[in-house]
Amino acid sequence: MTYAAGRIVFDADSHVMETREWLDPFLDADLKSRLRPLYGREPGRIDKLLEQAKARKGDAEAEAKAFDNPIAGPKGWTAAGAFDAQERSRVLELFGFSGQLVFGTSSLAPALAAKDEGVLYGGIRAHNEAMAAFCRQDKRLYGVAFVALDNPARALGEVDAALKAGNRAIMVSAGPAGERSPGHPDLDPVWARLSETGTPFMLHIGPGTKTQPLPFRNNGRPRAPDLHGGGENLRFADYIMLSFAPQVWLTAMVYDGVFERFPALRGGIIEAGAGWAPEFLRELDLGFKSFGRTDPYLKAMPMKPSEYIRRAVKFTPFPGEDAGRMISDGGAELFMFSSDYPHPEGTNDPKGRFERTMQSLGEDAKDRFYRRNFEEMMGIGHMASA
Repeated sequence: MTYAAGRIVFDADSHVMETREWLDPFLDADLKSRLRPLYGREPGRIDKLLEQAKARKGDAEAEAKAFDNPIAGPKGWTAAGAFDAQERSRVLELFGFSGQLVFGTSSLAPALAAKDEGVLYGGIRAHNEAMAAFCRQDKRLYGVAFVALDNPARALGEVDAALKAGNRAIMVSAGPAGERSPGHPDLDPVWARLSETGTPFMLHIGPGTKTQPLPFRNNGRPRAPDLHGGGENLRFADYIMLSFAPQVWLTAMVYDGVFERFPALRGGIIEAGAGWAPEFLRELDLGFKSFGRTDPYLKAMPMKPSEYIRRAVKFTPFPGEDAGRMISDGGAELFMFSSDYPHPEGTNDPKGRFERTMQSLGEDAKDRFYRRNFEEMMGIGHMASA
């Protein structure tokens, strides 16, 4: 029996844990010299974890332990299939998942730290090529590329390059598009390309995510460690803000008319929680009702804001959230299963945690959560058997 336990399951959030040399095959010498090295110039904690994972190859006992129950086993760089594509295929067999969106973890950081636009887009291209290469060997792996929208012309070129490489979704920043709104007409060619190719956009924790403003950290106390004790990840006050940037971004996409101009556009809000989504839709409609009397842009909308979101967008809850309650409150068409594998935030049993909250739901709602909402977002038909 697989982890999916006879059910058709698509996983809307998983990751690769990049090796130090992850980008090298896709960088020329000049670009490599201008990008900040992945994980810094000196070996550190991550290198030790990578060495430990690589040493597992050829060790029958170590491999058996790693693949015994991957969802509950080691996470991060030492997890089975963390950076090895053949191992990831073995993991998918054990999970029984019919498909899995795959996001990067660290390999965008060097590009996003660049001050030069050419280095920024060159580093992004290398990241996207690496994502496609990891996923290319297994049709169940759907690579997620990233495109910076700061330069609309270059952004369109990167969308085309990412799709040509084989990526299946395009992640963008949850913040503004440089000095523009993501709904600016200059970006219409990007949204048109995604619409005509059936490629969903993705917002994911990372670029554009709002975190606690620095002055609030000046609270007269030593800073607490993060969830994993390393100092570089989210803390409580940041976690509470994860939904802020997606709400601002989606509001712009509705108000600026993008979802009206491109009715086939689809996308996902990934790893930002989802319990906030039903109330957000109500607030959008309340604002529409209140300001629509005088605002000419709202007056021109043939649909309510919530109707655009329901048509276009899906959300992934965290395993600790009450998915059953939010489905009952917001509608079964909004939410999708995700494991976050091999990140530890996905817990050692995400499906079990979700199931415990959905005991009162019917089979149709569960099937939407585990399968059909993903298929709708990705523009695929029923393509797998249990």
